[in-house]
Amino acid sequence: MTSPLRHWWRRRSLRLRITAVTTVVTAAVLLGLALFAGRLAGPWLLDGVDSDLRAAAATSAQAVESGTAPSAPSTSEGLRVRVLDTAGEPVDDGGPPALGDDHVGELKAGLAVTVSVRNGGVPTRWVGTVATAPDGSQRLVVAQAPLAGATTVIAGGGRVLVGLAVAGSALVGAVTWLVTGATLRRVGRLSRSLRALPSGTRLPEPGSADELGALASELNELLARYDEVGERLRRFTGDAAHELRSPVASIRVQAEVGVAASDGEVAQETLADILVEAERLSALLDGLLTLARADAGDVPVAEPVELVTEARAAVERIGTDAPDMRVSALVPSSWALATPSEVELVLDNLLRNACRHAESSIVVSVLTTRAWARVVVDDDGPGIDAEHRGHVFDRFYRASDDRARSSGGTGLGLALVAEAVRRRGGRVVVGESPDGGARFEVSWRRHDREREEATWTG
Repeated sequence: MTSPLRHWWRRRSLRLRITAVTTVVTAAVLLGLALFAGRLAGPWLLDGVDSDLRAAAATSAQAVESGTAPSAPSTSEGLRVRVLDTAGEPVDDGGPPALGDDHVGELKAGLAVTVSVRNGGVPTRWVGTVATAPDGSQRLVVAQAPLAGATTVIAGGGRVLVGLAVAGSALVGAVTWLVTGATLRRVGRLSRSLRALPSGTRLPEPGSADELGALASELNELLARYDEVGERLRRFTGDAAHELRSPVASIRVQAEVGVAASDGEVAQETLADILVEAERLSALLDGLLTLARADAGDVPVAEPVELVTEARAAVERIGTDAPDMRVSALVPSSWALATPSEVELVLDNLLRNACRHAESSIVVSVLTTRAWARVVVDDDGPGIDAEHRGHVFDRFYRASDDRARSSGGTGLGLALVAEAVRRRGGRVVVGESPDGGARFEVSWRRHDREREEATWTG
């Protein structure tokens, strides 16, 4: 379940969410950098103090070694130099230094020492070096400086960095609020234009190469597809209503004739005609339902289907009243990835279409290539003119008036063929047969049955 906080967050505006996230992330980054810089400031300042102290101690050590060291402690720019013996006792005129034995040992080793003062005094920094006097005695030359300024700088610098981090985060949040507001105003104008857009028109594209321009272009393409689908739906609905009107009207007229006829033989003939029209109406409705399911994306799982066997079965289903038909299989078997019902639908519709236009013969060829399993149906009829070949798979399209109700066609058979093949990733084309009639070539993706059997047996 969605938590109340997440639900509240999702109900906020996109502008507020972007600004809040940007501000929080910026604040976290800047505060992290401020803390990191604060941690580095102390060692960095101590390194600077130590550098000055080492320089002063080295200069005094050279003086001690030359025998010219002053007898009194020397002070320069806040630095104080002392000369001690190796035990830490002063050999200059100054008083005892505030150093313990541990401090003296670290100074003789060349380490820097920070000495804290009791009762909240200012700590001092000490650096020492060992020098040899002209008489051969060892001297510890030390330099010291108070850390009051450094402590103040570190504390004050940390507060300044935190303040700058807060101010920077607020500035980034304000800029983000303004920029997102300007950007989303353009999106709002685009949304208002889309709501007020008349049918058949397109959005004015901003002409910029940014995401908003791409969005407007994609919306225009979506509107074009929407208009195309709407036009196809209107055309399909009108064609379906027109096609359904004819058998329904015929059934009604013949029923009226049968009711009015007193002769039993006339009534029997009328009932036979009604049965023919009812069968035609049923076939038309079945085709419409099949196309509706295909448009809804109802695609069953593909399985291997053997095309040679299916082609021979389809020829047998046509019956004896059809023109001469034969199956020419150049391979013993050809396996396609489809379903048996789809293959039956394709072959039955192609053969019925060929029977309506063939003069004497129909040839069904089954071929196989490396990637495709193909079925080719050739007839010796009048063929299809080139200007009609691009539309024969459209719904309710008829190439000529004689392909009308007298021929038994509904105008949906080839549309069903194209839909069943294309949704499997196959293709269907129409051309001219060697006998001058029509050639319909259907290609499904091939299933390598031999490799599958070898895999199972291996």
